[in-house]
Amino acid sequence: MVDMIVVGAGAAGLVAAITSARAGQKVLLLEQNTKIGKKILVSGNGKCNIGNRYITSHRFHGENPDFIDAMLKGYDFQVVEKFFTYLGLELIEGKEGKMFPMSLQASSVVEILEYEAEKAGVAILCDSAVTSISKEEEIFTVETSQGTKRCKKLLLASGSPAAPQLGGSNSGYAFATKMGHTLIPRHPALVQLCSDETWVKTCAGVKVAGIAKLYANGEYITEKKGDLLFTNYGISGLAILDLSREVSTRLANYDYCELSLDLMPELSKEKLTNLLLSRIKEGSEKPIELWLHGVINKKLISIILEQSKCKAKQESDLNRKEVSKLVYTLKNLKLSINDTKGFKGAEVATGGVNTTEINPETMESKLVKNLYFAGEILDVDGDRGGFNFHFAWVSGMRGGKNV
Repeated sequence: MVDMIVVGAGAAGLVAAITSARAGQKVLLLEQNTKIGKKILVSGNGKCNIGNRYITSHRFHGENPDFIDAMLKGYDFQVVEKFFTYLGLELIEGKEGKMFPMSLQASSVVEILEYEAEKAGVAILCDSAVTSISKEEEIFTVETSQGTKRCKKLLLASGSPAAPQLGGSNSGYAFATKMGHTLIPRHPALVQLCSDETWVKTCAGVKVAGIAKLYANGEYITEKKGDLLFTNYGISGLAILDLSREVSTRLANYDYCELSLDLMPELSKEKLTNLLLSRIKEGSEKPIELWLHGVINKKLISIILEQSKCKAKQESDLNRKEVSKLVYTLKNLKLSINDTKGFKGAEVATGGVNTTEINPETMESKLVKNLYFAGEILDVDGDRGGFNFHFAWVSGMRGGKNV
């Protein structure tokens, strides 16, 4: 029997195991995959956006914001940076405060964490799926595909259903609910969006820097600025990923979701109108489609003309009224959304174990003594840009330190 078993060798589980072992605990780390840290390895396009310099609680989401505030208190990015630099991992800063390993290789993060875990005495057992968990008196019994394990303290860091191809699953939720915990509904987040409008297929591959505004049942909800990438199934890009949490939640409530896309956010309505008016040459018989080639990607022209209901057939037909129609559509292209790419396309999931049942300082369950939680299994998810990793590292540190 060991002092502590950590279920899940992802970001939170690895840091929890290291921290606990450093505190003198005999730790067993169980991982269902053949290797540890699979999600870490693919993060940031293989570069691993390890965190963000600018940590504030409003960049994290969940039903219980008081938990997030308390959990983050005293654990800003400098604490995470100190943890990794002590291990020998130098960090560099990218755009928007994003932090990366200086090597720009996610494998550096995983290999250094694995080395540190083994150095601290953590026993790592891969290919070890947990099938059941029970507690009798003060002892947890953990049934795995590699036999029965027992411990005095148990930390669940088994993740969420996001990215099942990397081992994401609901298994940890089943164990949590069996032990009395309640769940907040889980939905895909940081995920691509789907549309049944056929025109997106003709625009597949087009990428623009724009603004996406979300409307649910006709009501304005929020907006995000960044890349917009049209695809065969709908739309992706950084602005869309940032918007997807809200869309996913609204779709789950059966709301009608529509995006209004500003394809030229750097130009005001007035400036764009004046630009287009200045391009009109009297008497020109240039087809309107060709005339628009000088302004917007040609794959988008047919849908812009369709949505604007522009009546001009050639350049000489244009006037202020027709130009105003084009300007409105260029800054308000409509796209209905009927689904997301689901958990398979999602980087994270909303919802999880209800954090009102967790002590934010120790990550211990308020319902079951010596049961701890860390990482994605909890009802906390962060914005794109390293915030989800920050929550994983910090919850792992808190859980591991207080066992």
